[in-house]
Amino acid sequence: MSSVRTFSSLFALAALCGAFALTGSPAEAAQVQIGAELGQSTIDRKAGDRVYLRLSLKTLAARKKDDRPPINVALVIDRSGSMSGERLAAAKKGAETALERLGSDDIVSLVSYNHEVDVLAEAGRLGAQRERLQKAINALTASGTTALYAGVKEGGEQVKAHLSDLKVNRVVLLSDGLANVGPSTPRELGELGRELASKGISVSTIGLGLEYNEDLMQRLAAASDGNHAFVERPSDLAEIFDREFGDALSVAARDIIIQIECKSGFTPKRVLGREADISGNRVTLKLNQLPADNERYVVVELDVPAGLAADNGEVANVAIDYTDLDDGTRGSAAAAVVARFTEDAKEAEASVNKGVMSQVTEQIATETSEKAVELRDKGDIVGARKMLEDNAFFLNRQKSALGMGAMAAPQASISTLDKLEAKSREAAENLEGESWDKTRKMMRQDQHKSKVQQTY
Repeated sequence: MSSVRTFSSLFALAALCGAFALTGSPAEAAQVQIGAELGQSTIDRKAGDRVYLRLSLKTLAARKKDDRPPINVALVIDRSGSMSGERLAAAKKGAETALERLGSDDIVSLVSYNHEVDVLAEAGRLGAQRERLQKAINALTASGTTALYAGVKEGGEQVKAHLSDLKVNRVVLLSDGLANVGPSTPRELGELGRELASKGISVSTIGLGLEYNEDLMQRLAAASDGNHAFVERPSDLAEIFDREFGDALSVAARDIIIQIECKSGFTPKRVLGREADISGNRVTLKLNQLPADNERYVVVELDVPAGLAADNGEVANVAIDYTDLDDGTRGSAAAAVVARFTEDAKEAEASVNKGVMSQVTEQIATETSEKAVELRDKGDIVGARKMLEDNAFFLNRQKSALGMGAMAAPQASISTLDKLEAKSREAAENLEGESWDKTRKMMRQDQHKSKVQQTY
């Protein structure tokens, strides 16, 4: 069965969902607010299909520019031979842009690598070493091969030296080439990302040009809940660094542990787009960071039990535990999700939560995009093109149905689906020849952004 589902079949898959989220009262609310909703508020007892639970997290207020936690960041810059000329000049400008964004109390280190790794500036307060960092950036020269793994690992060590629950701990990697010295597979870099994430360190990866391994860079970012960007032109690097550090400066909570306990016989099958541990009726996953005034969401696919007897029932309980960066304390929040059960299919279909289902649609379309890349990698250009064209058709139908009528999905969600449709059509037309390298990198970047709701 194709992974691309029509609008009506999505109703059947979700033929379920109710939406009721319970959060603390405003007086009790901590830094993070939790919401949990189902794709429909009424479940068809007779359908016995899959349903979707959408969990959303957001902070209660935007962070003021002068009221933020300090940053603890390692800049890791590829200086292999392929970075010579315009690329290295742009990397220097980007690093300077990062320093301009940061304050005197932020912790900064500078690591460069080719076939060897050099710590050009050890981690320390920016105010005490701004001039030293600037000189080290200016002195960068390009030569040799690419020990990417070792460079990232050293960047992580620099961040660990000043690790704190009160800081945003991050490695920012820039590379334009293939890792060819030391560990060099996506699996090995993913393991390094998970190891750093376990310490509360995220890795953001910036791939420059068309020669780097986008699977490796994206896997490293995803495993640590970091950002990933594809930069085709060196002249765009300064803007990307500016956006990356804008994201870092806005983080309000970190080390967010999410636990979902399914009730009434509902069974979790998978979490769309994110790594998670599923054991019986429990789901556990972690988000490394949450920017202020920005929603992150998680979609869980559930199996509906047969023979639901009651008219109403609990579907799941959700709890989160996190570090509040304002004071370093652990905060928590909880939500309970209930649904109505019926034998009236029309009643169930009429209860669809279009806002939730628009985000479910985005994640399903992203999965289909990933499968299209797999087909193209195997040489099946015809199959990949058809999958992308079907995906565009699916997105077109979904945005029309979800963006109209009573309780239409938010315009921002419909706009996201519209952009995904356009990108799917564009990718379908650029699967051959020299255009494929660029198309593949753009697809991997867009897939990552959709799955983690990257802010830029």
